[in-house]
Amino acid sequence: MSLEVTVAAPFRHLHKGQLQRSEFVYYLAIDRMWMSRDQAGLLLDLAVEQGLVDLRNGVVVPLFEVGEVTVPLGYRPGAEDFQRPDAERTLLARIAAATGRDEREVAAEANRLITERFDGQLRSKAALVLLARRHEVPFDDLLAALRDALLSE
Repeated sequence: MSLEVTVAAPFRHLHKGQLQRSEFVYYLAIDRMWMSRDQAGLLLDLAVEQGLVDLRNGVVVPLFEVGEVTVPLGYRPGAEDFQRPDAERTLLARIAAATGRDEREVAAEANRLITERFDGQLRSKAALVLLARRHEVPFDDLLAALRDALLSE
């Protein structure tokens, strides 16, 4: 996961267990020149949303073991660091992993559910939620993102 590597880099390079928000942004934007200060702030917000770090009174605290992340020599973050993970793809992958099937098979099952049981009047996100319930796959953490994606369509 590239976002995890980008977030771990300042902690590893500066040998600190926590950083001031300004130190974190400075490292990404000024020290490494990987991005602008605004982008570094957005990246930090995304890292908080994804549960990689906690922001407590202006202090950035990692919520994962930074020492276990390898920052490759010459590493530069890419555009994918700023993208939020797709909740639908995440749920599809969870169902596939829980059932031991390929993602294409799960997608086909969702499509059959849509056409056979709902006459094509059900969105794929909703079909995946129904499949997750059927296979007892946890999805509560994805509900808000799935709902937002449905409302934006």
